[in-house]
Amino acid sequence: MTTNSEKEDLQRYLQAARDALVWKLDGLSEYDIRRPMTRTGTNLLGLVKHMIGVELGYFGPTFGRRVPDLPAWLRSEELNVDMWARADESSADIVETYRRTWAFADATIEQHDLDAPGFVKHWPEDRRDVTLHRILVHVVTEIHRHAGHADVVRELIDGAAGMKAGDNNLAPGDEAWWAEYNDRLETAAREAHHA
Repeated sequence: MTTNSEKEDLQRYLQAARDALVWKLDGLSEYDIRRPMTRTGTNLLGLVKHMIGVELGYFGPTFGRRVPDLPAWLRSEELNVDMWARADESSADIVETYRRTWAFADATIEQHDLDAPGFVKHWPEDRRDVTLHRILVHVVTEIHRHAGHADVVRELIDGAAGMKAGDNNLAPGDEAWWAEYNDRLETAAREAHHA
């Protein structure tokens, strides 16, 4: 039997990752939050949009809940439609949809015990029967992975780094310290390469 504190722990990690992901958009232009920063098109707003689909899917149909006001793009057959935003899709609307998604997902979490059964139709047959605990671990892991992607993308855009406003969780150092640190890493990489 699981305890409420275990569920609260998982919800706290889930919300921390949600907050970190959305915070990565703060202060950037529409261009910067949408532009592809990797060969595979990784972009900040796309990561947020992707997590809308993840949370609605895993905390909705998995536990027999209908998703109200399902975004039209989630019904699309287009590949990777959830990983980027069209010019006519408002970033404010996407972020607001994600915040409403949190409320929907949190309601599922609050209404069920961690051992409540669920079913993930698109998973391999031997893993389709799940519990809320397993889904929470899966989603927390996925969103933290994408928040890490967002960390790197944001740093590539404007140099901003860290987990959240007021707590960057980085080594203390000014620009000179970080430049010297990077030089040290570059030197070590070159020496290792030629060793």
